[in-house]
This record gives sequence, structure tokens and C-alpha cells, in this order.
Amino acid sequence: MIAAATEILGMDGLAVSLSADGEAIELMWCTDEGTRRFEDIQFTLGEGPGPDAVRRGVMVWAPDLTRVRPDRWPTLTAEVDEARAVFCFPMGVGAIRVGVLTALRRTPGSLTSSETDDALALAGALTAYCLEDGAPHDAPEHAGFPGALRRAVVHQATGMLSVQLSLSLPKALLRLRAHAYGNGRSLTDTAQDIVDRRLRLAPDGPPPTIADKDGLP
Repeated sequence: MIAAATEILGMDGLAVSLSADGEAIELMWCTDEGTRRFEDIQFTLGEGPGPDAVRRGVMVWAPDLTRVRPDRWPTLTAEVDEARAVFCFPMGVGAIRVGVLTALRRTPGSLTSSETDDALALAGALTAYCLEDGAPHDAPEHAGFPGALRRAVVHQATGMLSVQLSLSLPKALLRLRAHAYGNGRSLTDTAQDIVDRRLRLAPDGPPPTIADKDGLP
């Protein structure tokens, strides 16, 4: 269903992400590697049309990322070099926010009214499916996009940092995001290093260190 929708909507990529707590979003499924990279950037930075759509419960469109206000998503727009148009459709019912459907296109331009209607219908169908504890039936497990939440390791690493650095969970996640972005790595890879004891963040002062990957510190 979702794979076919990519062509119907005239998009180059689609992604389905679920909201874990009304703020963080967990990538459940996407069509291609480029879309996955875009979702990872949003998740690492905590900014972009996807997070905005989840927080506000409204459609968030960026028909041309190069023309977005500089102060809207300053870091995201500096990082993205592929997706030129992004359209995010919230998935939810009333006050219940399930997640977001993200559509990406490599060329700028808005959606037609029929494409918008189709995307809204797809978001509605996905909402109903997810509320029944389902997942996209054609998710390619072999392609690195498991049906289970991919980023549970981020929550685990955040909890570890919260204890180690005596920080609140939101501040621990902020430290984790800052380190990932500062080192040009994805949030999930950085979190995995922390969980596996390969990466240790200092409370303050000296920069973080990464232990030898062949052994524990």
C-alpha cells in the first residue's frame, strides 16, 4: 500500500514515524535510504517539519527547503542536501497523536489538491492501522527497517546519561543530540556506542572520548 503511494503522490520517498511521547518520533518504515537519512537528521536535531507536525498536530509543508525562513529550522536546512520539498501529515485522532507521514521530493514544488487528498487519506488509514497495534504490512525487514521501534536504544542511552551525568531526561537527550551532531554521526549510532560502553560523555569540561571499538573501556 505505502510503496505504491509513493508513485501515486508523485514523491521520491515516504516515511512513517510514530510518536513515542508526543515529542520524540520513532521511524517505523521508509521507502529508501535517502528518506531514512532525512528522518535521522530530523531525529538527531529534534527540529524539522516532522517534529513540528507531531507537536502541533497540523500539516507542515516546505515546498522548497532552500526558501524556508532562516530561523525556522536553521540547522536542518544547512544539513539537508537531497530532499528539496517535504510534506508532513500528522497521524492522529483528536488529541491522540500517533505519528507523522512524511513525503519527500527531490525537486521543489507544492502538492496538487488531489495529491493532498490522497496523502490525507493515506495518513488516516495509517492512523487507524497503528491504533490497532499494527505496522505497515509491506515493511522491508531485510532492508534495515524492522517493524519494531528502531530507536529504543536512544531512550536507553538517554536514561544512562541521565544517571551518569545527573541530568533530567530532556537535558540528557539534548546532550546526546549535541554530541551526535557535533561529530557528524546519527543519533542511533551514538546511542548504541553509549549503551555498548564504547562512548563516555564527560559531565563538563573535557570533550567526550570514544573507547577502542574492539574492547570495553
